[in-house]
Amino acid sequence: MRAEAQNFADQTGKSLELLAQRLDVETAAFRLEEFNARVEDPTLWDDPEAAQKLMRDRQMLVDAIATYEGIKQELADNVELIEMGEMEDDAEVVAEAEAALKALAGKAAQKELEALLDGEADGNDTFLEVNAGAGGTESCDWASMLARMYVRWAEKKGYKVELQAESAGEEAGIKSVTYKISGTNAYGWLKSESGVHRLVRISPFDSAAKRHTSFTSVKVYPVVDDNIEIEVNQSDIRIDTYRSSGAGGQHVNTTDSAVRITHHPTGIVVTSSVKSQHQNRDIAMKALKSRLYQMELDKRSVLVNEAHESAGDAGWGNQIRSYVLQPYQMVKDLRTNYETSDTKGVLDGDLDGLMGATLALAVSGKSRAEAQGS
Repeated sequence: MRAEAQNFADQTGKSLELLAQRLDVETAAFRLEEFNARVEDPTLWDDPEAAQKLMRDRQMLVDAIATYEGIKQELADNVELIEMGEMEDDAEVVAEAEAALKALAGKAAQKELEALLDGEADGNDTFLEVNAGAGGTESCDWASMLARMYVRWAEKKGYKVELQAESAGEEAGIKSVTYKISGTNAYGWLKSESGVHRLVRISPFDSAAKRHTSFTSVKVYPVVDDNIEIEVNQSDIRIDTYRSSGAGGQHVNTTDSAVRITHHPTGIVVTSSVKSQHQNRDIAMKALKSRLYQMELDKRSVLVNEAHESAGDAGWGNQIRSYVLQPYQMVKDLRTNYETSDTKGVLDGDLDGLMGATLALAVSGKSRAEAQGS
């Protein structure tokens, strides 16, 4: 086998080792049998939320087993094809198998990254907030661009996106928007997006066609389920109702049905404005518990980056990523130095490269911290 093909095979083998470790491949079949037995329990759906979590956990295990076995089989098949092609001096077969090995190495590396999403809440659904910074119409337009970027990314992942609250900009764009994004590892992927995002471009709102710099903050926190208990004292919160100021059409409420909850000890404010008042109250309370849980996760983590907290203003000094559209095209993450000139692709939701680089950096940092502590 040629050196390049051997390198791809070795890379895939190393990814398989990690996947086997994360899966605990020796016990996977037994765990799946246990899940299957619980699925057959006729009382399972007496508690719909618990049943849904069980089904999701089972599906995650099924997918993990299928991924591991599939990559393992593909690796063996292509190595065998190369060996056969070389024995029979069939250059076409060898070339096809080598190309397949290269693609497999990339696929395995991606699955390896996904397998590293094993944090306490990484598998959870997530809330994502986008808030325009100072700058008026420019920042509101940038906030709407970022919101669209994340919705496109989520849709490409097959995730469910639900609008929770939205406040329209005075002239264009949005002042703020909150989504609930549901799907396997939604929080694990998106948590790296918390922070301030900076845009440099020729403003479409400036008749002089000057370059403008805009800032928008993003906050990400996991949806907490019933297995995570977060206590909220009623004396610590204030609940207000108000009339929604959405983008128009179906999002305009004719009654004071929107709900705002303020948590006095932390200063956290959450809103919901797209359902009935009763539903908005429930959604906002869940969002508050999720924010409080995120604060607890941050306190426990040795890897917390202050820029991720989004506690500062959306402005200079707090940004985690720059999106430059003029005078050249570049998106650069300031934590990992990962950059790409495909600005259109990124703004259309091609974020896996940026997210993967941050995830890999966080995992390596965690490993170093654990090694120092042992």
